[in-house]
Amino acid sequence: MFRRLFSTAAAAASKSKYDLVVVGGGPGGYVAAIKAAQLGMKVACVEMRGALGGTCLNVGCIPSKSLLNATHHLQMAKEHFSALGLEGGENVKANFDKLMESKANVVTGLTKGIELLFKKNKVDYIKGKGKIVKPGVVSVALNEGGNQVVETDKILIATGSSPAIIPNVPVDEETIVTSTGALSLKKVPKELIIIGGGVIGLELGSVYQRLGSRVTVIEHNSRIAPSLDSEIGAAFQRALKKQNFNFVFEVRVESAVKGPDGNVTVNLSSVSDPSKKSQLVGDCVLLSAGRRPYTEGLGLEELGVAMDRMQIKIDSHFQTNIPGIYAIGDVVAGPMLAHKAEEEGIAAVEIMAGKPGHVNYGAIPGVIYTHPEVATVGRTEDDLKKNGVDYKVGKFPFPANSRARANNDTEGLVKILTDAKTDKILGAHIIGPNAGELISELVLGMEYGAASEDIARTCHAHPTLSEAVKEACLAAHSKAIHC
Repeated sequence: MFRRLFSTAAAAASKSKYDLVVVGGGPGGYVAAIKAAQLGMKVACVEMRGALGGTCLNVGCIPSKSLLNATHHLQMAKEHFSALGLEGGENVKANFDKLMESKANVVTGLTKGIELLFKKNKVDYIKGKGKIVKPGVVSVALNEGGNQVVETDKILIATGSSPAIIPNVPVDEETIVTSTGALSLKKVPKELIIIGGGVIGLELGSVYQRLGSRVTVIEHNSRIAPSLDSEIGAAFQRALKKQNFNFVFEVRVESAVKGPDGNVTVNLSSVSDPSKKSQLVGDCVLLSAGRRPYTEGLGLEELGVAMDRMQIKIDSHFQTNIPGIYAIGDVVAGPMLAHKAEEEGIAAVEIMAGKPGHVNYGAIPGVIYTHPEVATVGRTEDDLKKNGVDYKVGKFPFPANSRARANNDTEGLVKILTDAKTDKILGAHIIGPNAGELISELVLGMEYGAASEDIARTCHAHPTLSEAVKEACLAAHSKAIHC
């Protein structure tokens, strides 16, 4: 039915070649393109990188997780195997070139896989940089040269984000690097200085710390990952300190200067007293001060698309103030997460197809893939206190979980926050083994409006790490059994 409606519209406006053109082939864009095709639309996806998957797959989530996984095995072998009765751990070494080769193979395999999905779902893939000339028209500067004008009924902007740059820190992606350069270093730094104590910096810091770098993290705030629940954040900070991370808090970066010896001097001033100066010297500096929406060169200003600084303003149907032009993902408000972009992409095209599309922004998980992992969803205890919400807390430590003890991996806890009157789960926060997987049960519970009792009364296999989630819910509702 939907396909016939679009065919009728195309007959009335013969200029329309496509029903939808997606500008950007990252997680939000390529998922939206595939879903739209499955709903019967004729779809093209414009991507300038020359490889699908966006930042996440090419120079973000996937390559960093490949390195995190490999170096975690290295650390386990060197530091923890002896406790398990395994010998020879100290002899395990990293072949840095092969680590990078393995990472590249993972990325290539996945990007090619998306191309196959495009072919399977009949999505046209146009390699080049897209610019919206006017509603319904996208001009593409093709990577292979030349220009292609694409006509369409609707346009979806899904161009993602790029690393934020700060003044007087000249990035060369060799010595002073963003996350992009940090994923392709030629050697392991001796002294790695990370500007920014957020997710990206801490994950990449973990990779190079395990490979032998001395890691120092510079943070403007008084603690790392300041958006985390403060109790979980404090436990996380203690865990990283035990791994020999160094932290310098409440300082502002004034400049980073590369010297003739190849080292970089980072000049700092105190946030509370700018007259107090200090310096750090390292052979590599990672600028990890967040990300900014990638909206340059899209023609948005000329079109009069409403913006909030660099973000595109949209309505509840993901449409901008210009009819027929939509936006999702990192270019709009909300957490800059691949899975958030995917959910928005699906919801946006469902709405375009006349179907109900919805994203529950209160149930979007966030994960930091260090070790221990940190995973969170919903509200923090700090937020509940600040807003005067009457709540209960349920906690369960991993040292009391039998599977964690058997695995010799016991650092961390599960923390559940519930409404004091209704027992409805308001937030969940986990630091510990497999936190990124364990959080999914709680996200699902929140999506369905579950109470902690619902999860506490659900049978969990034994012995599993997930029993810690059940016990934390028991603690929130009544009392834990094993603690």
